[in-house]
Amino acid sequence: MSAIGIIIGREFRERVMKKSFIISTILTPLLMVGIMVGTSFIMATNVGEAKRIAVVDRSGVIAPSLTSSESIAYEPTTQTPEELRAESDEQMYGFLVIGEDIVENPSNVALYSYSTSTMDVESTIARDIEEIIEQHRLKAYDIDNLPQIMEEVEADVLLRSYKLGEEDEEDKESSSVLAFGLAYIFGFVMYMFVIIYGSMVMQGVIEEKSGKVLEVMVSTVRPYQLMMGKILGIASVAVLQFVIWMVIIFVGGSLVMQFMMPTDLVESANAISAGTADLAAMEGAGVDPEMAAMLANATDVGFLVRFFGSFLLYFLGGYLLYAAMFAAVGSAVDNIQDSQQFQTPITMPIIIGLVVMMFAMKEPHAPLSVWCSMIPFTSPIVMMARLPFDVPTWELLLSLAILAVTFIFMVWVAAKIYRIGIFMHGRKPSYKELWQWITTKD
Repeated sequence: MSAIGIIIGREFRERVMKKSFIISTILTPLLMVGIMVGTSFIMATNVGEAKRIAVVDRSGVIAPSLTSSESIAYEPTTQTPEELRAESDEQMYGFLVIGEDIVENPSNVALYSYSTSTMDVESTIARDIEEIIEQHRLKAYDIDNLPQIMEEVEADVLLRSYKLGEEDEEDKESSSVLAFGLAYIFGFVMYMFVIIYGSMVMQGVIEEKSGKVLEVMVSTVRPYQLMMGKILGIASVAVLQFVIWMVIIFVGGSLVMQFMMPTDLVESANAISAGTADLAAMEGAGVDPEMAAMLANATDVGFLVRFFGSFLLYFLGGYLLYAAMFAAVGSAVDNIQDSQQFQTPITMPIIIGLVVMMFAMKEPHAPLSVWCSMIPFTSPIVMMARLPFDVPTWELLLSLAILAVTFIFMVWVAAKIYRIGIFMHGRKPSYKELWQWITTKD
């Protein structure tokens, strides 16, 4: 253990003392926030010019009621589709041909664009025409003051969601938006952490192997100790970076809430947390109850401790599992190019976990989500998507236990490959040879 501790310290100091670590630790959260804010700003402000679309309305019903918007400018025309096709005006996006029986046959409409149209344009046009057809059909019932009646009967439902409390506990208001957002963000964070730090282990082994450093080091320590020291040393760097990021997020979040969040919103969130919220008072003050509920859940200390604690455990388990496999790959090859063949079986489960994560965010308790959160090669990512949706404690403990046992077994397998592979130079082993290394008795 003393030898492993020395190696852990060496790996930790070597990476933490680099300027790149300090810069990336500080700039990464700022960069992520900047990207999200910048993307939102661009999407909100950079709408672009309205797309001009000529309308050939053979029914005479739709064109007079079509209203242009910031994205689409409708221009009724008496020209025929053939004439419009022949003109091919570069300033026009295309032309819309509406059939005579559009009210009875809503599918009798076609868009002809001079370049491939987008889903956003097509859905906007379809929605505009649907509203006009519906209004025209309602007029056929000859009801007096129909527009006023429709306005009076219109209702906006505000659904408040509560998690049922245990005995002697009050029901707690929940936020599906927060749960979905956390599942999405931390699932991807887990994916990136495992890939980045696992690859770092592999690159470190390859560099030391190429520089003949390993041949000197294994004269004093066993290959297994060397591998474990490298894996745990890089893991300590990752944990330190994660802790720093969480401190930045918590401090930054507190400052944002204190100086930028509206006072009414913060007070409403505190009332929800205390169970004294008044929905009528919130609406009267112009506070969005869903936003207040999301803020209340985001500042719940118990929820945050459970979530981030579980994230840290799954990160360590997932990293250690994949780092052992990456270390085995690094010891079996002499350069990064040769490692591509062996990386594919390692990265495929991670990619599968990312795909299942998207499904688990919608159906967190479906059989596929539950099973993939138990399979150790996908559980670190999939369980992150399920955690905000109140995973049963026994499922969480079972998943962590399976992950720990698999890690121990994988370390044993990787150590068998590692102890032989670090001395192999000049050629890339086959899968058959790797199997022989694993099954060879010590």
